[in-house]
Amino acid sequence: MIDSNEMKQRQARLEQMVGDLLDEARRQGASAAEAGVSADAGLSVSVRMNEVETIEHTRDQGLGVTVYFDHRKGSASTTDLSSTAIRDTVRAACNIARYTNEDACAGLADPALMAREIPDLDLYHPWGIGVEQAIELGQVCEAAALSLDSRITNSEGATVNTHNGLHVYANSHGFISGYPSSRHSLSCAVVGQEGDSMQRDDWYTSARIPEKLEAAAAVGRKAGERTLARLGARRLGTREAPVIFQADIAGGLLRSLIGAISGSSLYRRSSFLLDHLGRQIFPDFVRIHENPLLARGLASAPFDSEGVATRAKDFVSDGVLSSYVLGSYSACKLEMESTGNAGGVHNLAIEPGDLGLADLLQKMDSGLLVSEMMGHGLNMVTGDYSRGAAGFWVEQGEIQFPVEEITIAGNLKEMFAGLVAVSRDEDDRSGIRTGSWLMAPMTIAGE
Repeated sequence: MIDSNEMKQRQARLEQMVGDLLDEARRQGASAAEAGVSADAGLSVSVRMNEVETIEHTRDQGLGVTVYFDHRKGSASTTDLSSTAIRDTVRAACNIARYTNEDACAGLADPALMAREIPDLDLYHPWGIGVEQAIELGQVCEAAALSLDSRITNSEGATVNTHNGLHVYANSHGFISGYPSSRHSLSCAVVGQEGDSMQRDDWYTSARIPEKLEAAAAVGRKAGERTLARLGARRLGTREAPVIFQADIAGGLLRSLIGAISGSSLYRRSSFLLDHLGRQIFPDFVRIHENPLLARGLASAPFDSEGVATRAKDFVSDGVLSSYVLGSYSACKLEMESTGNAGGVHNLAIEPGDLGLADLLQKMDSGLLVSEMMGHGLNMVTGDYSRGAAGFWVEQGEIQFPVEEITIAGNLKEMFAGLVAVSRDEDDRSGIRTGSWLMAPMTIAGE
């Protein structure tokens, strides 16, 4: 485990390294340059049926540099951080740039948008767990699932992960900064059998701070409970019915939204939300926003991958699309300004309503609760959506039986507009926070 003082010293060394790299790029004739360097370390331990299955220690480092000769761009990378290797990497990037075609939008982000102050977001909390402790934690987690019920017959294992990283970015605007971060997780997956029905399911917990992880036994029990709930699954006849996307599934709908309003999709004119800025795309109760500066957030960052300062913003406000997701290149292509989202969004969330999941089931009355999705059936150009699913059939607000081998279909544009409610059972285990979504009737294809 590396303490904070040692991490600060490492950061200072990496900042000196990328500063020297930019000087080297300038010496080799580049008019501008940017570079990122990272150093990561981690431990992953898996157990299955109470036996150790894998123990992995990881230690990675890497450096990437992009140089510009006016509007000609070249990039190169290396995992060797010796001074000779860095000079060779810069030379390779410069040689590439000299032979590429000019692109009027190729270049660094606007210097006026660079982050001036770098707040401490409290992202670094190393976990001093050893291999033996990790093995014991995994065994406790798996045992809690296996002992839950005699119908839990097998295990895909329990895995403990801990990861620490340090990233530094610099460019020839004079920007140079970095920060350390940590992330830890514990997961378990088990198999259940009842008669001819065999099912598997899982659960996991993830946090910046190890003390914020769910207890190992609780994770195992949840994996076991989810597996047992799926036993005896049936197929449905084809129909139209309301659908609830469970909170841990609904995050995928938000990812699809972000893909549709991202600059690369927009300037290529390959999005079903093309030219929708300022237009109503959700009901007016919907607010979707990001908070990059959230302390200890799983996707927090004081600046994006181009050094642009991040800030809290709404992407959807009162149901209206109020911002795209832009880095400097896509912003230039669209004749707009970067939104500080080069590299993605940070701590995306949709505002929940007052209903819990049980209340949402009552509101739906009869319909489908989706707990698993399969496949990638989304056409980003048209918004047509069709994916395999499993879950539970609901009548009079109560779960009746599990279902499997069905497909749900609709159009995302219509699905967003037909969102009925978002419950308060938020899933906060990733950089996307959302409750369950109740949707207007969709096509459910089965028998």
